[in-house]
Amino acid sequence: MDEETREQIALHRYGVIAEALSQRLTGAERGRIVREIAGRTHTHPDGTRRHYSRGTIDRWIRSWREGGLCALKPDPRADAGAVRAHPELIEEVCKLRLERPNRSAAQIARTIYYHHGIRVAERTVRAQLRRRGLDRKALSAEHRVFGRYEAERANERWVTDVLVGPWVSHPRVETSVRAKLFLIVDDRSRLLVDGVFYAHENARACQDLLRRAITHRGVPDVLYADNGAPFKNAWLSRTCAVLGIRLVHSRPYQPQGRGKQERLNRFIRESFLDEAMHRGIESLEELNDLFCAWAEQVCNRRVHKETNETPLTRFEADGPHRVAPPERIEEAFRWSVTRKVTKTATVSLEGNAYGVDPALVGRRVELRYRPEDLSEIAVYLEGHPVGTATPFVISRHVHRAVPQAESPAPIEETGIDFLEMVAKAHEEEAGTGDKPRFRELQLFAADVEHDEEQTQ
Repeated sequence: MDEETREQIALHRYGVIAEALSQRLTGAERGRIVREIAGRTHTHPDGTRRHYSRGTIDRWIRSWREGGLCALKPDPRADAGAVRAHPELIEEVCKLRLERPNRSAAQIARTIYYHHGIRVAERTVRAQLRRRGLDRKALSAEHRVFGRYEAERANERWVTDVLVGPWVSHPRVETSVRAKLFLIVDDRSRLLVDGVFYAHENARACQDLLRRAITHRGVPDVLYADNGAPFKNAWLSRTCAVLGIRLVHSRPYQPQGRGKQERLNRFIRESFLDEAMHRGIESLEELNDLFCAWAEQVCNRRVHKETNETPLTRFEADGPHRVAPPERIEEAFRWSVTRKVTKTATVSLEGNAYGVDPALVGRRVELRYRPEDLSEIAVYLEGHPVGTATPFVISRHVHRAVPQAESPAPIEETGIDFLEMVAKAHEEEAGTGDKPRFRELQLFAADVEHDEEQTQ
């Protein structure tokens, strides 16, 4: 590591700890600031993003107080002398990497040790190779060749993506939302098949756009998308399976197959979004109206520099395109979930309870529905329809309007006292002359008690 690099690293370290160096800070305040610094991401002079632990930051603070900026410079490595003493090792390191680009720095260090008996750290080998542009990432990119691809006919391959748009107001939200442009481009003709701005980036927005595109332009053979949540879910997979579309996802960090989509995104930013932001957009509906007009009048009718044709002309030249019957499209864009029927013959969906046929209690059924309309839900058992699910409402068993549920009219009393008749029967059976009644016994006991008090 040369002196200039060490100086840059020392300045970087000072910039990290600068706000925690004030002498006016108490220990508690300095500890809080150090924790905040440890939670941030810092850009190192070599361009990488790094996190530093609290112990490292405290060590740098102590070093700066003891020796100033020079104390923040990294110490020279113990194995650097071997490289300076034997410069020919660097040439051999480079040859070993060029001989086999996949050979790791650790393997090269081991080879140097067994060949010359000189121990060189793996980190030193990696740094020397990086300075000469011989790191494995650079070599793999240098030898990688990307071919160009174009579909043979229109609707053979659609590419879909999401482009972040401007802030607009939304009728269902009090604050502004960031509009998300879902769009589809045809690989063969470069036609903007369809595009709509949505307030949310989710699977429902993706399926709504795909349904519009299929209705207007036909059914594609392949739908090419990235690995985002709107494009990698069970509902989109089911839609493509029902319509006979092959769903393909790009490999992570390798977007080379999305060149036409990226070029269209740049054209949309330059030709539409800049003008829209300059004009001023008040609502999401207004933004979609303007984009629809721009897509048909400008985007699809411009002469493409590579094809020397307008996208619309090139797309229509390969017609007619494959279409699907309306009932299949309706079935394709239904969502499907599996639920177990409870003992009360109900199933739950999206936080709601629905009643089904009581014969399905304990069975696992499939619910097919449109996410934007939860009032109609079809129930399937082992692939066969078994009725519909209706909203389950707990209410009175008999409606108040039914006459049987009204309060009964007052009944005329008979005047019969059951207990009085029982007591009378008991007296007649026991005989009132021989056995005194309970009230008489109570009065007799009171008289006896009074006589005893008078005697005393």
